Amino acid sequence: MTDLADRTLVQGQPVLNEAEIHQQLTALPDWSLTTQSDVPRIQRAYRFADFAKALAFVNQVGALAEEQNHHPALLLEWGKVTVRWWSHDAGGVHLNDLIMAARTERLYQ
Repeated sequence: MTDLADRTLVQGQPVLNEAEIHQQLTALPDWSLTTQSDVPRIQRAYRFADFAKALAFVNQVGALAEEQNHHPALLLEWGKVTVRWWSHDAGGVHLNDLIMAARTERLYQ
């Protein structure tokens, strides 16, 4: 099976239900499903040795997001970056969010 990060983003498909999200998250064990303002999202916190390394990671994720025109919520703190993916216009978690989470994992590696 193709790695989730290698899949192509697709448009026009519905958001995933909770069971489908959890099934896909088996490939992303450090990610979790959360809900904020009644909207499901997937998130993960990454740890870094200092602020500069965390900021560099934010910039990498930002460049990836711009390249794909699919943008996460990013919270930058000293030594920590929290990344949340969801499809704003669809109001939930789409396969594209999981693909982008997998690509975010690759950036961190």
